[in-house]
Amino acid sequence: MKKSIALNLFGFILVFIAASAIADHKFNLGQLTIDHPYTRSTAPGQKVAGGFMKIENKGAADQLVSASSPVAGEMQLHTMTMDGNVMKMREVKMIEVPANGSVELKPGGLHLMFMDIKAPLKAGESVPVKLKFQKAGEVEIKVPVRDISGGGHMKH
Repeated sequence: MKKSIALNLFGFILVFIAASAIADHKFNLGQLTIDHPYTRSTAPGQKVAGGFMKIENKGAADQLVSASSPVAGEMQLHTMTMDGNVMKMREVKMIEVPANGSVELKPGGLHLMFMDIKAPLKAGESVPVKLKFQKAGEVEIKVPVRDISGGGHMKH
């Protein structure tokens, strides 16, 4: 009986830890939820990296107007498109977050660019990023660094 209770308690603790970890990947700012942000690890000397996340909006339309992080000399909002066989990446002044909708920042589309990275981003760490929205204001989030082997990285 005691062994069963101990196993049930252990299972509960594991579920609680997993739920806490999942909750740590969501950040709220008013009607906005920033869901599962991440960036990828970088090689020594690599000066740029992408930032990705989903932004859900349960209210009026808003715009992501800037981002900053102490790990980068500058951060920009970017889009990437394909023109035939040519990939084109460019800075955008803002990213629309539609009313009662969402926008996904992902590889191959809209994303954040960490520019002039000061030290390599290492898998398993998290980096602080401040996001500024036109209406909702500012929020600081923790962006986990994923192992680069989990997918390709952006080159500029």
